[in-house]
Formats: sequence, C-alpha cells, structure tokens
Amino acid sequence: MTVALYPLTINSDRLNRSILQLAEIGKLPNSGVSRVAFSTEDLLARQLVQSWMLEAGMTVRIDAAGNIIARYAGKNRSAALATGSHIDTVPVAGRYDGCLGVLAGIEVVRVLNENHIRLDHPIEVIVFTDEERSVLGCKAMAGEVKEDPSYYGRLDGTAIQPCLEKIGGDWSKIATARRDPSEMAAFVELHVEQGGVLEHLDLQIGVVTGVVGQYRFAVKVVGCPNHAGTTPMKMRKDALVAAAQMVLAVNRIALENPGEQVATVGYLSVVPNSTNTVPGEVDFRIDLRDLSQENLEFLVSEIKQEFEAIANATGTDFTLRETLHVMPTLSAPHIMETIAQVSQELGLSYTHLPSRAGHDAQEIGRFTDMGMIFVPSRNGISHSEEEYTSPEQCTQGANVLLQTFLKLDQLYFV
Repeated sequence: MTVALYPLTINSDRLNRSILQLAEIGKLPNSGVSRVAFSTEDLLARQLVQSWMLEAGMTVRIDAAGNIIARYAGKNRSAALATGSHIDTVPVAGRYDGCLGVLAGIEVVRVLNENHIRLDHPIEVIVFTDEERSVLGCKAMAGEVKEDPSYYGRLDGTAIQPCLEKIGGDWSKIATARRDPSEMAAFVELHVEQGGVLEHLDLQIGVVTGVVGQYRFAVKVVGCPNHAGTTPMKMRKDALVAAAQMVLAVNRIALENPGEQVATVGYLSVVPNSTNTVPGEVDFRIDLRDLSQENLEFLVSEIKQEFEAIANATGTDFTLRETLHVMPTLSAPHIMETIAQVSQELGLSYTHLPSRAGHDAQEIGRFTDMGMIFVPSRNGISHSEEEYTSPEQCTQGANVLLQTFLKLDQLYFV
C-alpha cells in the first residue's frame, strides 16, 4: 500500500461523539432530529458548532447570508481549501445528512492542530445557511441569490430579513456574501450518499462525478367534465386519460433513452375528482434530473413532443410550465482523481457515481473547483429518522477527506 502524505488519521471516537452530541439538539422521540433553519434548535446547534471550531484553533466569522465560516490559517497567504455542509434539517430527519460534512471538517482541523501542522493553504470549514429549503447560504456565496426577499420567505409567512438577523446575517448586505474565486482554491464536501448504490455494490467510498441538474414542470391538462354514465367513450375529452398517458410517457422516455437520467411524476390532482364524472382537469408535476444539461434539454423536447401527440389524440389541451431549473455542476477531474487515489492508499473500495440530490457543493462548484465524497446510507434511507451511517463508515469518509486535503495542498500553486 502506498504511504499517505502524512501518517495522520481521524480520531474516530471524537468524530462520532460529536455527531451524537449535535443530534441531541432537536432530538425526536424515535432518535430522529428536527432542526429546521432559523429555529431555536438551529440557533443552539450553530452555537455548539462554533464553539468546537474555536476550540480546534480556527477563527470564526458569519457573513451576510448567515453562513458560518471557520478558518484555520495556512503557512502562506493563499486561497483556501474549503469543506463543510449544513446542520439544518428537514422537519423529521436523521443525524448524518449535512452534519457529517461539517463535523468531519472540524475533525480534520483538530487533527492538524493537535499535531502542530499548518498546510500551505488555509482550511475553511463552512456551515451553509438553510440548505434544506432555500439553499440560501451557498447561493449567496456563489452570487446566485434572487433580489426579491419574498422568494426566501418561510412557509409560516415569516420574512427572511428577521430570520437572518437571528443568526447574525443581514439581508441588506447579502451581496457581500459572494466569494471571489481567488479566495477559494477548491471545495470538497463529505456527505452520506442518501441512496443505496454504495450499499448495493458493497463499496465503501463514492467518488462523486457531479451534482445533477434539475428541471421541474407543472403540467395542466384540460378536457371536458361530463356525466360518466351518459357520455359515450368516443365523445369524451377525458383529462385524466390524457394525463395518465403523459405520466407513462415521462417514465418511458427516461427508461428508453441512453443515459443515467431519472424522471418522476410524484404529484397529481384531479378535478372534479368525482366517481361519476369524466375528469375535466388534471394537474401534475414532473421532476427530471441528469448530469448532462444537453441530455436534459433533449429529454424535455421529447416530453413536449409526446404530450402534443397525446393531447391531439384525446381531444384535450395542456400547458407545460417550468417551475425550477438548476444547472448541473461537474466535479473537477483532478479532485476526483485525488479522492480515488486516497481511497486506494487507505485500502477502501470505491466507485464513481453522480449525486442525484442537490448539495451545497453544487452552487460552490459554479465559481471554484468542486469535489464530493460519499459514504453509504443504510438501505439508501435519508430525510428520515431511520437514516444511518455507521461510525466506521463516517470515520472512513473523514479520513478520505483529510488525506485529500493533504494531497490537494500540494497540487495547487500557492
């Protein structure tokens, strides 16, 4: 086995103890976690994490977007090697989504600090604001925030301005959170897979090839509501029959075309939704994801063409309204190569795979080199109290992160 750059290793007990301690904030009866952004629990978690950052020898600041940015100084004044993720959760969550990436970053710095090691580059560990709902923090850092603050209002009607004030941010200065590419040499995020590929293949590390782009569409199909008993079959304009064919078309297009795209219709509403009435109107939603923007555009054109043919055949009308478009972000080839090399040196099995869930790294990768490391999720479960990644797997991912930083420090010119 090739000897790593430094004979350093993560303190597994300390890392996993940190994960358990953080999970106590917002702990649910079934050992899940509820720590929605800007909640009391979120504020308490942010305070705890900042205390750990300071104890690890980092300086800490909060930008206008509320991002917590901890910095471990390097030997030279140069762009930082950055890592991190988020500690906010969905309303009912597990312990690992986002949190592992933040706590592993802190643990990397702890190891360097207690061994009196300074890299050429500074290290930044970042806690991004509100990843689960608005991805405001990473978008602000990438300069992608929408100017209208109402876009980021909370589901309960609370405006974003007082939310940011609670965590030390300032909406009126949100533009100052944008980072210049010269400030950050690379960003590497460790994350649980949130899927079942690694476990299915019985592999330990995922080298992420990129974060997929997404399209979401709202589709409205309009037919003619009428009596179910008195309207002959050939005289109907059944919106649900048309919509059902469209849903199947979305699935077929994703299956039959080459590539690794996924397409889902997970929402459908029928009007008047009555047993003895021919449906007059149907609304449904499409979620389309792939790592290739070119392929996404091709699939959208195929869907539109199929829908037009179905509408003509069923005597219905339809509208297709785009509700979300996120461009894909590819991982930097040299970072992928480094993660793979480190995995080999540590004797860890690995594979390359895309991330089909969004992450902070997707936005950060728009202005600097980006890479991601995945570790397995038991049964592929995430956003659930049943989410679980073993202590050993968390430690393996953190060790890959540590050694990746040591190698990247030598790859980038100071």
